[in-house]
Amino acid sequence: MTTTDFAELHDDLRAVAADVLSRGRTVDWATLVAAGWVGLEVPEKLGGSGASFAEVAVICEELGRAAASTSYLGGAVLAVGVLNTLADSGVRDPLLAGIADGTIRAAAALGEFTVSADGRLTGRADFVPDAAGADRLLVPATDAGGADVVVVAEGLTITAQPLLDETRSVAAVTAGGIEVDGAAVLRADGITAVRNRAALAVACDSLGLAEAMLAATVDYAKKRTQFGRAIGSFQAVKHACADMQVKNSVARALIREAINAAEADADAPVAMAKSYACSAAVDVVGKALQLHGGIGYTWESGIHVYLKRAAFNRSLFGSPAAHRQRLAQRYRTSKAK
Repeated sequence: MTTTDFAELHDDLRAVAADVLSRGRTVDWATLVAAGWVGLEVPEKLGGSGASFAEVAVICEELGRAAASTSYLGGAVLAVGVLNTLADSGVRDPLLAGIADGTIRAAAALGEFTVSADGRLTGRADFVPDAAGADRLLVPATDAGGADVVVVAEGLTITAQPLLDETRSVAAVTAGGIEVDGAAVLRADGITAVRNRAALAVACDSLGLAEAMLAATVDYAKKRTQFGRAIGSFQAVKHACADMQVKNSVARALIREAINAAEADADAPVAMAKSYACSAAVDVVGKALQLHGGIGYTWESGIHVYLKRAAFNRSLFGSPAAHRQRLAQRYRTSKAK
């Protein structure tokens, strides 16, 4: 199945999301749960919708379009993604069910962690979304034998990290050799896929905010007059808006390809989507700021909110340079073969 196979469903989901997010920029956990977004990828037998990442991507895009402040990225996208790499168990299933019904808010610390042979967890993750206030911390790690595991950890140190982007909450999560219960160390299959979905979710957010800024700029260019004409009639403004549209169209095409390839855990499409979409979003918002003239630099315009979010997205879960380096390494490896 591809994203186009469910176009009507996605349109309905997008319309509902737009309605919910129009009520205010800050959306609490209870509202996310009531809307059914938190449990989209939770299996139906555990109270979720049994949907795929393609549906989650629609929500991520709409959250970016509204520059909404929520705990959806950490509490749903990443937490459920991590839990879905685990086999059914008496630990995993209650966590997924609790997330779906809103009684548990989890967060996933994607960093560099190891579990020693004597059961001690060591490592650190920076810029962990929505870690503060989470009921459970899920920590992907490597055990003494080199296998991927997920630790349902307690006793970790969580330190809030300040951001210019006020729509997000992130923290540093550290483990200094704390002892973990063996029953809380679960064998995982697909941690690389979780890191890819984290990058792709941020790319979807960037696409949404870039499209919102293009729409706002076009609307402003139709209304703002200069020399007795709408500024949208000037060739330079037309060209600038066209460039913004091209960037957004390319970003959407790359993201669509990455979503379709997500089930196969394809690194290259995700790297291309993340590097391009997040860079393009910064460019598009910057151009929107310029085309709004003096009013664009005021607090009331709200463009600064999108610019700071776009700038943070660009670095979150891998900078464009880091993802391009991944692509180059894959190309060199394939050529060597």
